[in-house]
Amino acid sequence: MKIDLNCDMGESFGAYRLGLDEEIIKYITSANIACGWHAGDPLVMSRTVRMAVEHGVRIGAHPGYPDLLGFGRRGMECTPEEIRNYLIYQIGALQAFCKAHGTKLSHVKPHGALYLTAVEREDVARAIAEAILSVDENLIYVALAGAKGERMRRIGEEIGLRVAYEAFPDRAYTPEGTLVSRREPGAVIKDPEVVAERALKIAKEGKVIAVDGTEIPLRVQTLCVHGDTPGAVELAKGIRQRLDAEGIEVRPMEEVVG
Repeated sequence: MKIDLNCDMGESFGAYRLGLDEEIIKYITSANIACGWHAGDPLVMSRTVRMAVEHGVRIGAHPGYPDLLGFGRRGMECTPEEIRNYLIYQIGALQAFCKAHGTKLSHVKPHGALYLTAVEREDVARAIAEAILSVDENLIYVALAGAKGERMRRIGEEIGLRVAYEAFPDRAYTPEGTLVSRREPGAVIKDPEVVAERALKIAKEGKVIAVDGTEIPLRVQTLCVHGDTPGAVELAKGIRQRLDAEGIEVRPMEEVVG
């Protein structure tokens, strides 16, 4: 049994530091690096790519809406053409830093509101997939695992991309299989023991417990821990230790997806 452990990182900006990337990087196998629009800047991008290379961690682009003030978590009305070009711009920027550091880009995971909009809207999911394909057909498209992510998965595979199915042990799920809004209490789970147990259940059983207690079936290839969650280092460490203890091999996304 193999699964990837990814983390959203490189989300500092200028003089503002967010997350403990230098610590989390020790426990993950894939890094989703902000591309400067919801967070990150050229210096942060370069530094984070270099750090990932030094730790043997695969690198993915984490593009979002042009929303630095809202950290990319506010919805925006954009045309499919706008979204395609926003993604091409951001992916291309991180791809350039990868080339400069002697490595390559592995995957693309939409950030925040863009990700959640793609879950619900076919035109957005398709625009993201088309942008990825136009940059590099070998890049993996990261999509929400489960029935709610079916739209992203179907579109990605339909146009010829490999798709990685992602679950979030540090986020609460609705009974419908999507993420509880961060505006709601309890949307972010911060207890390392609880998060590790949820990660193990997802990896071994393919199930996650929703807020109403129901079990949601998920086919999962990668688990995400958010770098900006309080105690994120302990969460990542706890997940990795629990998976290792259970004999679940934690491998980079591209090795799990195939």
